Amino acid sequence: MLEVVDIEYIRKKYYVEGWSIRKISKQLGYARQTIRKALASSKIPEYELTKDRPCPVMDPYRDIILNWLKQDEKAPKKQRHTAKRIYDRLVEEYGFQGSDSTVRKYVRKLRPVFHEVHIPLYAEYGEQAQVDWGRAKVIIGGRLTEVCLFCLRMKASKVPFVWAFHTEKLDAFLEGHRLAFEWLGGVPTELVYDNPKTAVVKILGGPKRQEHLVFASLRAHYLFDSIFCRPGEPHEKGSVEGLVGYVRRNAMVPMPDVPDIDYLNHEILLKWCQKELQRNREGWEQEKSALRPLPAYPFRCCVTKMAKANSYSLVNYDRVRYSVPCRYVKETLRLEIFAERIEVWHKNRLVACHRRSYKAKETILELDHYLDALERKPRAVMHAAVVRRLPEVYARAKEKLMHGNPEGYRELCRILLLHRQYSQVEVASALKQALALGSVNEATVKQLIVNRANGQAPPKIEVPAALKQYQVSPGTPDCYDALLGVAR
Repeated sequence: MLEVVDIEYIRKKYYVEGWSIRKISKQLGYARQTIRKALASSKIPEYELTKDRPCPVMDPYRDIILNWLKQDEKAPKKQRHTAKRIYDRLVEEYGFQGSDSTVRKYVRKLRPVFHEVHIPLYAEYGEQAQVDWGRAKVIIGGRLTEVCLFCLRMKASKVPFVWAFHTEKLDAFLEGHRLAFEWLGGVPTELVYDNPKTAVVKILGGPKRQEHLVFASLRAHYLFDSIFCRPGEPHEKGSVEGLVGYVRRNAMVPMPDVPDIDYLNHEILLKWCQKELQRNREGWEQEKSALRPLPAYPFRCCVTKMAKANSYSLVNYDRVRYSVPCRYVKETLRLEIFAERIEVWHKNRLVACHRRSYKAKETILELDHYLDALERKPRAVMHAAVVRRLPEVYARAKEKLMHGNPEGYRELCRILLLHRQYSQVEVASALKQALALGSVNEATVKQLIVNRANGQAPPKIEVPAALKQYQVSPGTPDCYDALLGVAR
């Protein structure tokens, strides 16, 4: 092998002093072919190893390790052999005597190294948005809660949309799209996803997917194209991948302490999105003008289930019970489940609508649903769960009516039946006034509601100070027996 100084000497003698190849070969003792190679190239000579150096400790196990590595090609990425696992198996199964560092070096030479090439991607304004889910912890109503963040980001302008839900279920996934499109004021041409179960039923060959029927309906309604990343390759939607961490660090630090999830969405997340929009205002103006227009009416972002009302006039969904009007007991009803509410339909008639609860085993009751049953069974007002959940003023009215009157529950039932005509706010307010007047009955409560509706102030009763010191004991009908000639 020629040294660098030899190459320099050969080149100077040949090109500068005009020596022949023959003379240089004779002078240095190198073959003429070697001299010609030195003249053809001025590069520093490199040593190339044509054969791997022998490794007496590891070579006997080479085929075993290669077989394990070949099997790994079909195994899940997170369940493949590490060098440490290979070392452990060699020791346990073959009595290997070498060190773990020797195994690591040897495996490093055998394992093929593949570096993924990432191609820069580009999208025109209005062409593409990317969608993903994330998680964050917040304090809602004094309780530490983990919420699911629906994240959408426009590829060209980088404008984000983020909305918090209680779950990542299909109803929330659909609702996130509707809210995002309405906030953006239009629809992108295509949306890029991972392969969420809420959208993809089955992964077929290549880019083909069997999509969820309801998701396909959403896509048909808003007329966008869906593109799915290769399984396990989330970097293909890198614009939104970074959004999840970005919104946590910038919009949710310190940890939000909010009364409910609506406050979190409208007062924190949407305001943060608006700031990001202003920061990318120039690009957003071009993006907005390129979006497709919204359809004439929004998509009903719900999942439909059928449920039978039990004898307690309750339907069950996701381990939560919801009341329905008692005339639908034992009827099969249609539940339309939205992210934050549940609608109950009987044929084409909406019979109940409740806030959606995510607390297992909770029972959501509405007084109006049980009024017909209470009218037939007035004594049930004493212990009915739906009555116990009413505001505190109803409990005070019950105590007042039942004091010294075992039949007082009938009057309480008549007061509750006023909810057929008036709202709970109106009845509760009038009931509070009736308690102040000392006259708790259906007629008084109803009159007070009518007076308020007509703009009349409630009557004021002034008791003279001189009379406040007197206490009148309740009378008895015995004094009338003498008039009737009844002997006792």
